[in-house]
Amino acid sequence: MIRLFVGLSLPLEVRQRLAAMSGGVPGARWEPEENFHLTLRFIGDVEHGQADDIHGELSRLRMPAFEIGLSAIDYFGAGDKARVLYVGVDRNELLMRLQAKIDNAVQRAGLPREARKFRPHVTLARLRDAPVQRLAAFREAYNLFRAGPIPVKEFGLYSSHPGKGNAVYHEEASYPLDGG
Repeated sequence: MIRLFVGLSLPLEVRQRLAAMSGGVPGARWEPEENFHLTLRFIGDVEHGQADDIHGELSRLRMPAFEIGLSAIDYFGAGDKARVLYVGVDRNELLMRLQAKIDNAVQRAGLPREARKFRPHVTLARLRDAPVQRLAAFREAYNLFRAGPIPVKEFGLYSSHPGKGNAVYHEEASYPLDGG
């Protein structure tokens, strides 16, 4: 079995800027700089044969290259039940179209449609019992954060391996976008 997801890597400069924000929220387990990415489709645990099928379907996708922007620090979960601190991705029709094509490709490889609505974001930290007032202060401190335009010239198929505290991600395959 192999645990997979499809995502966009971020340039080193953007990852460094995101990493510089790490801290100041009790109960946060911050993502390391090398883990910052934009998940386009979580796949989960699959057999190696099915991973090959997914790779085959993803390699057939055609899309133009495009750019994205990051902004809007926020969190998933209400109040003291907040579970993920993230930076949002500016609305982008080409990104949404790419994500839909990826989801369709994964379905053609035999997996079900993603049950959750796609909300593009980059996870900064996983939260556990984080004080609401500290989350609000963090959001306020970084409310002017912006990154972009970030060129999107390819997407990747990644494996996820448990590590000490944080998972370790490995790019299994890369898929260029037209013009990329």
